Amino acid sequence: MEIILKYFDDFTDAQVQQLEMLEPLYKDWNEKINVISRKDIDTLYERHVLHSLAIAALCNFDKGAQVVDIGTGGGFPGIPLAIFFPDVEFLLSDSIGKKIKVVQEVANAIGLKNVTAVHKRVEEIKGRTFDFAVSRAVAPLGELWQWINPVLRKGQKSEEFASGLICLKGGDLKKEIAESGLKPQAWDVHDIFPEPVFESEKYVIYVPK
Repeated sequence: MEIILKYFDDFTDAQVQQLEMLEPLYKDWNEKINVISRKDIDTLYERHVLHSLAIAALCNFDKGAQVVDIGTGGGFPGIPLAIFFPDVEFLLSDSIGKKIKVVQEVANAIGLKNVTAVHKRVEEIKGRTFDFAVSRAVAPLGELWQWINPVLRKGQKSEEFASGLICLKGGDLKKEIAESGLKPQAWDVHDIFPEPVFESEKYVIYVPK
C-alpha cells in the first residue's frame, strides 16, 4: 500500500480505506477462484494496483465519463481506476463468469458505487457507447481496436486525451503495432513509476477514436 501513496498523495480517507481493503479481499478470493497469479498476490499493490494506475497518471477522466474495461479478469485496471475516479462510471466486462463474480464481490465489499460488472465479451455489449476503453494484456492491439471501436464515441472527456483506447501492454510491441495498422502513442511505465518491477518493457498505449 505504501507504494501507492509514494506516487499519489491526494486520496481521501475513504479512497485509502478502499485501497487498503483490496489485499485481504483478493487474498481471500484467490484461495477460492484463482484470478491473480499465486506469485503475484503478495505484490498486489505494485504489480496490479500501481500498474493499473499508470493510466490515471497520464489521463484524468472527466466527471461523468463512461469507461469500459475489456477483459477485466480480476478487476484490473478497472477497480483501481474506479477507486481513483469515483465520479466516473466503469463497466467491467469479461467472458469468464467466475472472474466477474470476484469483481462484483470486491466492488461491493469496498463500496464502489460506480462499477458494473458484466459476464460478456465487449463485442456482445449492445445499446451502449463509451468515452474510453481500458484493458491490460488482453489481446493484440489490432483485435482490441476491432472490438472496441464500434462502441467508442467521439468526444473529449479528459483534458489530456480525446476519447479512445488506453491499454497496458508488455514486451516488444513493434510487430504488434505494425500489424494493427494503427498509430498509437506509447509511454514506458518505468518512466511514470521508476520501480524495478516496471523495468522490463511495460507500456501504456493510447489510440484515439
